[in-house]
Amino acid sequence: MRRDQPPRPVAVGDVVAVYSDALGAWTASQITGLDAAAKCAAVLELDWSGPEPATVADLGDVQPLRLTHHSWGGKLSYCNRSWVLPRSFTVIGSLPLLVIEPSYSYASVWGRGEQLARQRHWDSGDREDWNAPNALTCTADELAAEHTPGVVRAGVKHLTVRGITRLDCTRLVASFPDLTRLSLSGNLGTLTSAAALNQLPRLQALTISELFGMDASDCLLPNHVPEIEDVSLYGIPADYATAMRKTWRPHVRHGVQLDVRGARKPEWVAANAANPLRDWDGREHIPRTGYRKAVAQYKATRNAFLTEVTGGEDHGNIAEIGRAFGAAFNALDSRTRFIETVEREELFDALEFLADEAQTAAGRDLSAARAALIEGVDSSRDW
Repeated sequence: MRRDQPPRPVAVGDVVAVYSDALGAWTASQITGLDAAAKCAAVLELDWSGPEPATVADLGDVQPLRLTHHSWGGKLSYCNRSWVLPRSFTVIGSLPLLVIEPSYSYASVWGRGEQLARQRHWDSGDREDWNAPNALTCTADELAAEHTPGVVRAGVKHLTVRGITRLDCTRLVASFPDLTRLSLSGNLGTLTSAAALNQLPRLQALTISELFGMDASDCLLPNHVPEIEDVSLYGIPADYATAMRKTWRPHVRHGVQLDVRGARKPEWVAANAANPLRDWDGREHIPRTGYRKAVAQYKATRNAFLTEVTGGEDHGNIAEIGRAFGAAFNALDSRTRFIETVEREELFDALEFLADEAQTAAGRDLSAARAALIEGVDSSRDW
């Protein structure tokens, strides 16, 4: 497999087709550019759906898909995506480029007609938000509260579960046997019996984020899930990460997008259970020294806040603790600009985390202290 060529052979001008659950029909896109350095393909979605096409002639006189729903304002449905052509997509021929300008949008996952379905929903005059058929998004608590054990939800194909503290994959698979796309995320939560995911033979995409409890024996196996084309793992046990990389890397050439990052050893998990900035560890644009100093500053702020509220809660002193926090991150960010929108929100989430922790420890309402801390940060921060 040449490094300067996509793993699955595609060329500029190629038209690819895929079945769309959102449309209940096939749809198509054109590849308008390939970037070997970024490993991206510029993908232009077409305003077409119908029976499975054998060649581009079956598409008729196709046009690019322009989006007018919500605030799109007639922009093309056009995006740079991973240049790994997913397994379920088929090259049906080539056409002269329908657009020649580049796209400045980026996404990893290829669209499968969702935008065309949204546009047609809008064109019908319905201004309610379009929801993908056969899809369910919920928190782990909602899943536990609303789902009756033993009841099979065969109609659900796309399942997203967030906020997982602990989840038994055996029960999940028994309840949702027809899943094609599964996304699970938590906050150092635990997955048990993850090997049971091998009992989802139609599974095409698996995303797991910030969940632990898996080991090498829980690895997905190609002969059990032969339709897999997207494996995205972040913040998972190191031995599970190693096994998944080793198993699925040879399948990239067959159309499997493989993204495994943030492999963590048990020692890291134990050390970072109370570290709300742990996601910064290994983040591409955050320097290693910047991460270490950020965690040290968070711990210093936490200790100072806990000491203050334990000793009598002087709001003037608490505001000063906040000002010191804001100033410290001003200095860190001035060396290498890394505090962007996401990081700014995560810093405030970290302050909320320490305030919640302090309130639990103190056993009383600390709303005024919390407000003083945030006010102090806002008075000094440049980020």
